[in-house]
This record gives sequence, C-alpha cells and structure tokens, in this order.
Amino acid sequence: MPIYLAPSALLPAGWADDVLIEVDGGGFIVKVVANAAATAKSAERLDGALIPGVANLHSHAFQRALAGLTQKAGPQSDSFWSWRELMYRFLERLDPDDIEAIAGQLYVEMLEAGYTAVGEFHYLHHDPSGKPYANPVETAERIRAAATDTGIGLTLLPVFYAHGNFGGLAPTSGQRRFVCDIAQFSRMLETLSASLHDNPMQRLGAAPHSLRAVTPEELSQIVDCIDRLDATAALHIHAAEQQKEVDDCLAWSRLRPVQWLLDHAGLDERWCVVHATHMDEEETIALARSASVAGLCPTTEGDLGDGLFNATQFLSSNGRFGIGGDSHAGVDPFLELRLFEYGQRLKHERRNVLGLAPGASLGGSLYRAACAGGAQALAQPTGAIAAGRRADFVVLNVDDPALVEQARDGLLDAAIFGPARSPVRHVMVGGVWQVRDGRHRLREQMGARYRGTLKRLLA
Repeated sequence: MPIYLAPSALLPAGWADDVLIEVDGGGFIVKVVANAAATAKSAERLDGALIPGVANLHSHAFQRALAGLTQKAGPQSDSFWSWRELMYRFLERLDPDDIEAIAGQLYVEMLEAGYTAVGEFHYLHHDPSGKPYANPVETAERIRAAATDTGIGLTLLPVFYAHGNFGGLAPTSGQRRFVCDIAQFSRMLETLSASLHDNPMQRLGAAPHSLRAVTPEELSQIVDCIDRLDATAALHIHAAEQQKEVDDCLAWSRLRPVQWLLDHAGLDERWCVVHATHMDEEETIALARSASVAGLCPTTEGDLGDGLFNATQFLSSNGRFGIGGDSHAGVDPFLELRLFEYGQRLKHERRNVLGLAPGASLGGSLYRAACAGGAQALAQPTGAIAAGRRADFVVLNVDDPALVEQARDGLLDAAIFGPARSPVRHVMVGGVWQVRDGRHRLREQMGARYRGTLKRLLA
C-alpha cells in the first residue's frame, strides 16, 4: 500500500505538518495522520506542500482548438452571439478523431495546471450533417478515451439539446450536431451508464443544455431518465449567461431563467447552474439557499463579455461555487480564481471583496470553496485530503519565485494572486502520478497528435 509523507498538507480541519497518507490499490485514501514524521520511514517524501486537486466543473473540450481564433473585430458589434456562429462553423469540420485529440491535449494541460477532474458538458453528438454515428455514443466514448489515457477524473454530462430558443423554437442548421429527441437521449444515457458501471474514475450525469434549448416537459423527462439510472447523478444546466437570454426568458415565461429553475426544476445539491451571471437579488439569495453549485467560468465569461456574477450577495448567503474552463480561453484554476476576485474588485472599486472573514486568507478561502463546490458538482469523491476520498493531490512547486518562503494559506494567496509561473510540481489522480516536475507523462505524445489535428483543421 503506497504511503506518502508531505511536509505540510491542507486537510479538512486546516493545515498540518508532516502528514502521512496511505493510499489503497484502488486509488483511495485509507489513512491520514499528522505529525507522523517519526513513523513514516518507508514513505515517499514529497518535495512540496500538498493540496487537494480541484475540479474543472464545466468544459466543452472541442472548443480548446478554437481558443485564440476569434479575436478579430467584425464589421458589426461583436458579442457572445456572433462568437457562437463562428463556433458553429468551426465544429462543422470536426470528426471523432479530432474530438479525441483535442480533448487529450486539453486534459494534459488541465492536469499540469492542477485540475484533477473535469465535468465534460458534451453536446457534440452527431456527424457534421446532423446524422447519428453508427455508434450513437461515438463522440462521448472519444471523450472517455481521452480522460482514460490522460488519467483525469471525468464526470461525463451528455447534453440534451432540442430547440433554438425559448418556447420550443426549431433549432438552427448550426445546431444540427447537437439535436436529440428524448428517446435518442435516453438510449445514449442507458448505453453510457452500462459502460461506466463501477468505474472509480468516471461518472455519468446529465445536462439539459438551457431553457433556450429544452422545453419544460423535456426538462422533466431528462431528470426522469437519469434518475432511473442513478438518483445521485449530477445535473448541470446553462442559465442567465447573457442579458438577451434573460430578456427572452421574461418574454416567454414572465420569469428570469434562474427564477424559473428555482420555481419549476427543484434545484438542490445535485444541480450545477452554470454562469448564472445575470440574477437579481431575490434569485441570488434563493440560488444560494438551494444548495446548488454556481458554476463560474471567469476566463470564458470575460472573453465573451458575459458580465459579472453577483458574488458578494451570493457568498454572504452561504452560496456554493466551483470553477470551470468552459471554452478554455484559460486552462488554470489559479487564474480562474484570480479573475473571479478581480472582476469583483473592478465592479465594487475595492480590494479583497470576497474575503468574508476578517483577517482570513482570500486565496485559501477561494481555493477551499472551489474544491468543495467542484466535488459536489461532479458527484465525485474528491476535493479533500481525507480517508475515503480519492487520492487526487497537487504538490505545489515551492521553488517557483512567487511561492518561495511562503507557507500554509500564504502559498495559496501567492499561487492565485502572485506572479507564479509554475505553481504545480506534481499531480496525482486516483493514486497514480500523472504529472511529475510539471510535465504530464503523455505531454509529447498528445501534443504531436494535437498539432497534426490543428494543421488539418486550420489548413
């Protein structure tokens, strides 16, 4: 049974020194003991402070290949909606091999950055003409293969997408690769559930895309579909990312989208409401009290000009949040947390906005909350260094100039808010070292495959 000794580690009760950790053959923690240096003669001694790995709770893996390609001003005002049309045109060229190659590169980057699990909000189901593949879950299996190869934990969230806007409007031609009916979607979930059964690294959830793409009747049917397979599975939905979405929802239902979900979808701890950018005060407090996780993606929300989440009111009401990469304009959990706080500083014109406890470390508070919220949103046994949790660890690179001579929460303050270039030294997922000295074991292999894919796609 592997045994590790960390000079310091962030445990659920706080930081501790000389922490001994035993991991079983299945990759789960069986024992954590502090102040154990004298009894750890056979342990592997770790060369840096240990923190739990954090989940990237919202990913569209194929969009990694689009990052950086949409930064040219158009003839008219650019927005999320014009970006979406560019994204639709890009994905017309992707085949299953491309999807797997892009996901593999992204997951290597995530692991090297300190993410140890990902929630893949997967809606690219069909071929470019909109026809299902011979294997209807072909592209989902390619995502699973990329996660298996790279060693990242995965919550696969097949997306139900049927309509082009509120009220069940017909989808556009650009959405043809996404569109399913309930019978198709139910079969996809059943097939994936059977193949994911008893996989300790991968779980199945479900994702009604948004109230724009799903009718109320379909939303209820989707929940019923996943409940028949696993009543504890995660449920994710986009909501209120853009003001236009809010306006369209009001015109359709006389309710704002998050309020509609609160009133009609039974939001609870199983749900992750992604973005939730545009909420009024009543929605903000109610979402916080629902125990749902707000899935925040600051790099993407900044790239797309979405707006700023109502963070102060949400967190002061004990709201839960996690972070995601979404379109992967950035692949860095520390950057996501920095931008989360910096957006609030720009909004409120003061510093340390999200530090709710006087004198507490802002970096430490944000990182702990993101770990807890991410684990909840992915329904994965992660987010903490404790017996019974999966052995998903990050060893910090205390030789990075930003982290030198820092300790305990000071390390997290420095990693998030300092000029750290390489805050991550090693990464373990499920008891296996996937990253050593900042390099994933498949970095070169995945990078070569990705470059070949991009060469063809961008030709």
